[in-house]
Amino acid sequence: MKLLLHICCAPCSIIPLEYYKNENYEVSGYFYNPNIHPISEHTKRIQTLNDYSKQIGLNVIYDNEYLEDEWLKLSKDTIRCNFCYQIRLENVFKYACQFGYDAVSTSLLISPYQNHELIKETCEKLASLYNVKFIYKDFRPLFYEGQNKAREYGLYRQKYCGCIFSLFERDNLIKIKKEVVK
Repeated sequence: MKLLLHICCAPCSIIPLEYYKNENYEVSGYFYNPNIHPISEHTKRIQTLNDYSKQIGLNVIYDNEYLEDEWLKLSKDTIRCNFCYQIRLENVFKYACQFGYDAVSTSLLISPYQNHELIKETCEKLASLYNVKFIYKDFRPLFYEGQNKAREYGLYRQKYCGCIFSLFERDNLIKIKKEVVK
């Protein structure tokens, strides 16, 4: 079965890729993350995935579209994750449908910081719309194992989800922690 795996970043892809390959899926990666801010971070994540995919012999399709201005206009803080999942995952399902993939999944499913129910709901609707199967697997119990493997591979590991809002939240959390320590 041909599986198109949406990859948010190289570290989060390690465990899902190992799992799907062990289950005998014919896996290709798909990088589409126009939400990542700033552009230097977007570029760093692409380069890290490119380096990792060469190490493991993975075919990755890169859609390098960068939508910072649109992101700021369209995503409201209260609905930003809904918007983010919808725009990224719909692009993956469209590609899978157009190029004959049987199924889609996403490396987002390893993160304990992502809304699994919303991802699952979004993907199930898109699977029906595009007539491409969605494979759901909760990889969260293996998150730290994946991070350890990323360290072993020497991969860049980012410290926030990717969008400007998550960067802002991370920076404010660091600032608050420093103030508490004083």
